[in-house]
Amino acid sequence: MRVLHIIGRMNVGGPAAILTALLDMADIDVHALVGGVGLGEADYLELRAPTTAVIRVPGLGPAVRPADDARALGQIVGQIRRLRPDIVHTHTAKAGVLGRVAATLTGVGARVHTFHGHLLHGYFSPAVTRSIVLAEQGLATVTDRLVAVGEGVRDELLAARVGRPGQYVVIAPGVSMDIPGTGRSAARAALELAPDGPVVAYVARLTKVKRPDRMIAVARALPDTTFVVAGEGPLEAEVRQEAPPNVRFLGWRADMENVYSSADLILLTSDNEGMPVTLIEAALCGVPAVATAVGSTGEVVVDGVTGRTVAPEVTALVDAVRGLLADGDRRRAMGEAARRRAEEAFGVERMTTRHRELYESLMADPPPRLRRRF
Repeated sequence: MRVLHIIGRMNVGGPAAILTALLDMADIDVHALVGGVGLGEADYLELRAPTTAVIRVPGLGPAVRPADDARALGQIVGQIRRLRPDIVHTHTAKAGVLGRVAATLTGVGARVHTFHGHLLHGYFSPAVTRSIVLAEQGLATVTDRLVAVGEGVRDELLAARVGRPGQYVVIAPGVSMDIPGTGRSAARAALELAPDGPVVAYVARLTKVKRPDRMIAVARALPDTTFVVAGEGPLEAEVRQEAPPNVRFLGWRADMENVYSSADLILLTSDNEGMPVTLIEAALCGVPAVATAVGSTGEVVVDGVTGRTVAPEVTALVDAVRGLLADGDRRRAMGEAARRRAEEAFGVERMTTRHRELYESLMADPPPRLRRRF
């Protein structure tokens, strides 16, 4: 079986982590077409998987430029004709458009698209969002299976009339972490943090939808707590300017296990999410979360058990962070519960097995229109 993955870019984040694991699936001939990362973004492959082989396609990144997009489409068509994949599996918005159009043009059979999140709110104006929804509705009609990373993501897409219920398969991310055995003190020393005192980790691209302004407001309300920011992005200069003295900026890090292990909890403040891999990684390190109740965050963080999910409001976030920092026993119990749940529900083997079952089902029972025109 040959599977061709197509993704806009491998910037640090959930889609890159998931795809890197899928590229390592045994007994499947796997290939990937990948666009370039944008300004202020770190390349996941360079930081965490430098030996992973991919095919770079200029113009496949998220920026919409008609001439570059047309050239990228031509290269994707050429690669499909060269590789003759049994399945084309697309990821992220623009790559999902170009990849599925190319698969349709070449007549490749099984088409799969993964929604690692969606663009239904928090990203664009209402007019642009309506155009995106119409495009996704149309593309769903030429897609055999739609994968959602969480039930919440699936339900929001179905509410927007993107695809049919029978098309969807929910496959949670699979994550692994190299957890340091040296403990919190060594992790804090590696980051040049004080050995004592509360630490909150904030791991995100500094973009509008991630709402770093909320993180800054929480940090202002808790001046005796150190907030460590692992990430960069287009709002970095603005966030640095607004940040109080208790916020430390780390940039993109290859040693994320130290970032998580140094923290008492992880904070997520987004307006829109899929299923945040950062929360799963933190959980594997035994770190509970305080997160806004958006997308599928509630499928990672069980409120009151492995952390807190709250309304996307500063007051609610401050109260939840303050409450967990003040109760060490509860916080540690939540961290252990988070670790157990992450190990059980978000393992890499579980995720790859679910994808293998999906691919095999498409091979065993191909869509009626399946044929090749090369």
